[in-house]
Amino acid sequence: MKNLKILMAAFIAGLGLLSFTAADHEKEGSQKVNSPASSKGYEVGDAAADFKLKNIDGKMVSLSDFKSAKGFIVVFTCNHCPYAKKYEDRIVELDKKFKNQGYPVIAVNPNDPNVQPEDGYKQMIDRAKEKGFTFPYLVDEGQKVYPLYGATKTPHVFVLKKENGKNIVKYIGAIDNNYENPNDVSEYYVQDAVNALIKGESVKMDKTVAIGCTIKVKK
Repeated sequence: MKNLKILMAAFIAGLGLLSFTAADHEKEGSQKVNSPASSKGYEVGDAAADFKLKNIDGKMVSLSDFKSAKGFIVVFTCNHCPYAKKYEDRIVELDKKFKNQGYPVIAVNPNDPNVQPEDGYKQMIDRAKEKGFTFPYLVDEGQKVYPLYGATKTPHVFVLKKENGKNIVKYIGAIDNNYENPNDVSEYYVQDAVNALIKGESVKMDKTVAIGCTIKVKK
């Protein structure tokens, strides 16, 4: 009986060790999966990194190219997403309204075209022409920029303000509170944020939940 108890104890201990080892391997495996979508990204108050991405005209564009800008409305968006399509005209209006006041729109397509062919480079050129984009429409080749920012949806907006040579994040989230119908919007998040910055005021609503399609990541 004593030997049986010893064997049972050893068996239970062995199971525990096996379970711990399996869990440890699982944890280690999850740490090795460095998916861009898992990036935490920026918070309000962080300094956002500049980038250099190809525009639809074939030229490389950086935030530093805009010498007279006071800040930026960086919008991660795309061609195919129904939410992004609903907001295209409003994004054009934001650029027209604020570009001359120092806050131009910089649109970035974060999607992998192999996953979503409608978001390919040629399709970006065609879409920008069709919709009359008045701003750069950049392709995040290699999907290296959107994880830095922490974008998770299309569209996802980051309002930046130049302060002491850095681009400080002042707002993160949705464009407004009604993607379906611009006539039913009651809260203009991005517009209000930029207006506050232009007036030298703090942004009251500095973070909202972005509503849109998930970013299509390379498999």
